[in-house]
Amino acid sequence: MNFILEISFRLFLTMLFAFLITPLIRNLAFIIGAVDQPNKRRINTEPMPTAGGLAIFISFSLSILFLFNDIIPTSYALHLIIPSGIIVVTGLIDDIFEISPRQKMIGILLAALYVCFVFDIIMHSITLPYIGTIHFGWLSYPITILWIAGLTNAINLIDGLDGLASGVSIIALTTIGIIGYIGASTGAVHIVVPLSIFILLMSTLGFFPFNFYPAKLYLGDTGALFLGFLISLLSLQGLKNATFISLITPLIILGVPLTDTVFAMIRRLLNKKPISSADKMHLHHRLISLGFTHRGAVVMIYCMSLIFSLISFLYLFTNTWGTIFLTIASLLGLQLFIELIELSGENRQPLLHALKFIGNKAYRQKKLLDRKKKKE
Repeated sequence: MNFILEISFRLFLTMLFAFLITPLIRNLAFIIGAVDQPNKRRINTEPMPTAGGLAIFISFSLSILFLFNDIIPTSYALHLIIPSGIIVVTGLIDDIFEISPRQKMIGILLAALYVCFVFDIIMHSITLPYIGTIHFGWLSYPITILWIAGLTNAINLIDGLDGLASGVSIIALTTIGIIGYIGASTGAVHIVVPLSIFILLMSTLGFFPFNFYPAKLYLGDTGALFLGFLISLLSLQGLKNATFISLITPLIILGVPLTDTVFAMIRRLLNKKPISSADKMHLHHRLISLGFTHRGAVVMIYCMSLIFSLISFLYLFTNTWGTIFLTIASLLGLQLFIELIELSGENRQPLLHALKFIGNKAYRQKKLLDRKKKKE
């Protein structure tokens, strides 16, 4: 059998297995008490089984260990499964007992420490245009841990609507997998990395029909943390000696969850609230408050994720100056969108005010007059 066809068939079996075990995981969630009860922070109006990420984790683990054991070394597979298992246990405990963000962070840090000191995956340096290579030295460890913790929590924080985190992860994994495959064809990345990404992608696709609106099973912290962690780990394997493009590409691909996370932190700091405190000002909340339906808000965020993914592909074909201008244009466009939907909070729209000051004569004169009065 043709190698590509054989791999495709195994990936299909991975997806089929995830699809078949998901109803069993749904029943298990009720038995173990992994159920989201309705409250003022939740979207659901009736008890919903969660911890659906168990189906993705089991499918991924069995597939990478047995279906692809002739391509992916067992030692490599275990280095993915063991720290992921720590994450899954942490998420499952939260889905059942609702532990604090600090307690969840302990599990994430344990998994990140395994990656650094056992798996030996560390971001050692970065090469920047016109600057050269910057070696991180002992900072390699905190930078790597920060990368893992940041991406893991980003996927978890966006998990607020049916199918949102799983759908965004599917788009991100598809993009990272294709870019990883291109890297593997040039020898920049080992083939086991994109293959592992595609195994995770197919495991998530098998679960997705049960999670899309109206969901029969939630991803839960079990799944959201697991997806975020593995995306961070698999993307990190091409960043041991990063370049500006290799570093920024996964950040662009994950632009939606990372933006939501960063502005949630900024918003809470400006409002003098703990960073870990909850609110209803996340991207999906803002879209619903603007009149989007549940399904409409999810599809809108999918479209945004696709735009970020397409931008990430453009980096493969740009020179240094093109990369710089593309990054600046993307950041300006993103900032404008954020201010339009008031993601950073009300009356925090510096770019909009600047554009209005330039393009609206009456507004400009009023602002200049107000400044003059204040000086007097």
